[in-house]
Amino acid sequence: MRYVPPGMDEQLGMMVGKAAREARARLGLTQVEVAALVDMHPMVYSRVERGKMVPSAGMLRRLSMVLRISTDELLGLARPGKDERRELEKEPPLLRRLVTLARELDDVKLEALVTMARALTR
Repeated sequence: MRYVPPGMDEQLGMMVGKAAREARARLGLTQVEVAALVDMHPMVYSRVERGKMVPSAGMLRRLSMVLRISTDELLGLARPGKDERRELEKEPPLLRRLVTLARELDDVKLEALVTMARALTR
């Protein structure tokens, strides 16, 4: 058994929540959308963002993939590069949101999205 200083879990929860909230905002996603993409109930995801719950290792991995940040960044061990943040922030929020959601689609649905987008540009 390992000694865990009092308050460490709360501190970790706050770090994870803050990083997840900031990454989600950069991508222009809602809490409900992120929760669906990582297969988590929206109320549970809300608790993660508020620092009231520390996700499991597997859930941290899924969150990092959906939020496009490293697990180190989620855990407060690394800071995102300024250039990387600037590039993301240059895009309009709706475009960031669309790209993030499109990354989760299978090939058939992605092709349908591309077809729709082409039709909308005409």
